[in-house]
Amino acid sequence: MPIDFHLSPKEAGVRSAAASFAHNVLRPARAEYMSYQEPHKQFQATRAAYAIAATRGLIKGQMPPTIGGTGGSLVETAILVEEFYRVEPAAALTIFGTGLGLTPLNLTQKPEHREFIAPFLSSEGTPLASLVFSEPGGVANYLEKGAPGLNTTARREGDEWIINGEKKWATNSAGWDNRGADLACVVCRDITDPVEDHEIDPKDSIMLIIVTRADLDRNGDGSFEVLHEVSTFGHAASGPGHHIKYSNVRVPAKNVLCPPGEAAAVVSGSFDITAVLVGAMSVGIMRAAFDAALAFAKRDDRRGKVPLLERQAVADLLSSIKMQTEACRALTWKAAHAMENGPGDYNARRELALATKIYCSDTAVKAVTEAINVVGITAYDVQQPFAELLKTAIGLPIFDGGNVGIRRRHMQELMLSPNYDAWAATYGPSEGAK
Repeated sequence: MPIDFHLSPKEAGVRSAAASFAHNVLRPARAEYMSYQEPHKQFQATRAAYAIAATRGLIKGQMPPTIGGTGGSLVETAILVEEFYRVEPAAALTIFGTGLGLTPLNLTQKPEHREFIAPFLSSEGTPLASLVFSEPGGVANYLEKGAPGLNTTARREGDEWIINGEKKWATNSAGWDNRGADLACVVCRDITDPVEDHEIDPKDSIMLIIVTRADLDRNGDGSFEVLHEVSTFGHAASGPGHHIKYSNVRVPAKNVLCPPGEAAAVVSGSFDITAVLVGAMSVGIMRAAFDAALAFAKRDDRRGKVPLLERQAVADLLSSIKMQTEACRALTWKAAHAMENGPGDYNARRELALATKIYCSDTAVKAVTEAINVVGITAYDVQQPFAELLKTAIGLPIFDGGNVGIRRRHMQELMLSPNYDAWAATYGPSEGAK
C-alpha cells in the first residue's frame, strides 16, 4: 500500500526553506506594514518582501517546468503554504494570489501565450498576476440558465476585443498602485452576437481574456478604475480585491486565453487547485493557534497551584485542536496527491479538493475559537496573536469560492451525477460503476 507520510528529501527541503522564508522575510514584512493604518499603504509596504520572493524563485515556482517554471508537486506547494500561513498570512496571500492569476496559463499551456508569462519567469521585479472573476453582485450562480450571467462583457470588433464591466474581490487585481495588475486573466461574457434564447448554455459564452498593464496604459485614463478600495476584516495587507471597472478596454485578439465555450472549465479547474491550498492555509492557522495556546497553558496557572495544562478542560480543548489540525493536514495532503495522481476520474479527485476546502476552512474557525477559550480573556488582548488568527480564519470559508454558495453546491452537483462513484478517489473505480 503506497501510503507514506514521511516527507521525501525534496519535500523536507521545501518545508525547511519555506519556514526560513516565513520567519526571515514574511514576519519582518508584517512588522513593517503594521506601522501603517491605511490598507493601501500596508499593502505597498509588503512589496519589498514580494521582491525577495521573486528573487528566491517563489513566483517562478508557481509555474510548471513545461512552460519554463520550477514548480513541483501540489503536495510540495501545500507544505509551503502551510509554513507561510503559520507565520504571516497577508503578505503570503499576495504571493499565492499571483499563483492563482497564472493558473489558467498553467492549465492551458498554449505556446502563443508564452510572451505573457515572461515577466514572471525572470525572478526579477514585482510582477503581480490576478484571476479576475468575482463581481459586485457575486458569481455563485453565473452559469445558471436564464440568469443574467456575468456583468463583465467582451465584444469582438475586427482584430480586437472590447471589455466592459465591474469586478470585485480578485486578489492583486488593482496592482501595486491601483492602476491594474501586470497580468489579469479576466473572466467575461461574449456579447459579440447576442442570443436571447434562455435555454442556451451560459458556458458557451464565457471567455478568459488576458489584460496586461501595458494594455491598460495604452487604453489611457478612464479605461481602468478603482471604484472602491475594499478594507478587509483579515488579510489586511494582502493584494486588495478592490471594486474595479473596465471601460472600453481594447486588447488584441491574441490576448484571448480561452475562447467562448472553453473558459468555464479552466476557471473551475483553477479554483479546484486553490481549494487544496486553502486546506493548507487552514492548517497553518490552526498550527499557530495551537502552538500559542499550548505555550500559554504551560506557563500560566491563573493563580492556581498547577499550570493550566494540568486542568482537564484545558487539555481537552488542546487535544481537540491538535486532532483537528492533524486530520485537516492529512486530508489536504491526500487531496493534493490525488489531484495529480489519482485514483479515480477527475470528478472523484475534484470532490476531495472541494471537501478539503470546506472541511478545513470551517474547522480552522472552530479551532481558533477553541484556542481562545483555552487562553480566556487574555486572548482578547491585541498583543496576543488570537484576534489576528480569528480574523484570518473567518475569511477562509467565504473566499476562494464560498463554502455555502459555491463549494458545497459543487459537491452536490457531483453527488447528483448518475455516474457518481463515492469512494473512487480512495479505492479507484468501483465494480459496476457507470
